[in-house]
Amino acid sequence: MVGAIAITLTLIACAGLPFQSNALPTVEITLVSINTTKAAYRNIIPKFTDQWRQEHNQNVVVTQSYGPSGSQTRAVLDGLDADIVHLSLPLDIQKLEQERLVASGWEKMLPNHSVPTESAVALIFRDGNPKTIQSWTDLTRPDISVLTADPKTSGAARWNFLALWQAGLSQGNTETAAKAFTGAVYGNAPILPRDSREATGIFYKQSRGDVLINYENEAILAAQNGEKLPYIVPGDNIRIENPVALVSRNVEKHKNRAATEAFAEFLFSPVAQREFAKVGFRAVEPSIQSAFADEHPPLDNLVEASEFGTWGQIQRRFFDSGALFDELRSPNQSPQ
Repeated sequence: MVGAIAITLTLIACAGLPFQSNALPTVEITLVSINTTKAAYRNIIPKFTDQWRQEHNQNVVVTQSYGPSGSQTRAVLDGLDADIVHLSLPLDIQKLEQERLVASGWEKMLPNHSVPTESAVALIFRDGNPKTIQSWTDLTRPDISVLTADPKTSGAARWNFLALWQAGLSQGNTETAAKAFTGAVYGNAPILPRDSREATGIFYKQSRGDVLINYENEAILAAQNGEKLPYIVPGDNIRIENPVALVSRNVEKHKNRAATEAFAEFLFSPVAQREFAKVGFRAVEPSIQSAFADEHPPLDNLVEASEFGTWGQIQRRFFDSGALFDELRSPNQSPQ
């Protein structure tokens, strides 16, 4: 049920002149996004609506919906009237493309292959690092309890899985080594929450697990919110890419293409990129990358998901029913 999935709020640009600005014509945009972007959009949207009103003498009302990427994708497929989506995986947008909600070639319509936010995988541990976790290999130790979301239900957890798989490949340079390493890590994960926010809550609020595998930006944002725990971002990592796309069918229906396209393009501007970087994302705009270089040092081996195939191939190989992840989680499967 859409109402159970989304947290919706409306921001109306008024710029200190509520009575005059309310008389202006209004255009409405519906943004459907993932939970991790909410803190950034809180500041990005007012900056865009101010700019649009000044340039076009028109108010913009942005309705926002946040939730897990898979749930948000299903909500749009089921009728949630999104004009623009910002999701965890290209695969989720491809599902909308298959239903002709999103235009073919969407990834070429905006800069950086339509990816305004990037991150990497972090290992977050307890205060003082009592288990002396220093690298990926420590996650296979028998005394370590790992917390990560279920990649069958969580887009963020699929990025985590690919980072683990890459770490395993780096150790042995064979699929056998990657299976052994990844299987051992998931063998140390007694529970797999449905999404990354649930995993984060269990780790921080319930104090379960020795190490949480999560987005780097989530570790930074948690620290900003007073939940500061030490973490590392291993140099052997994966470039997490969260893409955006216009939901063309709805844009045509709502007749708001000019404003929606401008909003999508604004996400790549230095103004918006700075807001994404402030809450922990790795900026894709070069000048903002430089400004936040201390928070986001370069990583030794940052691989792209494309090294494992297309997202359709990744899904079939690793996450479909009976695929490799199911093999690793089978009680009869030995990681050796």
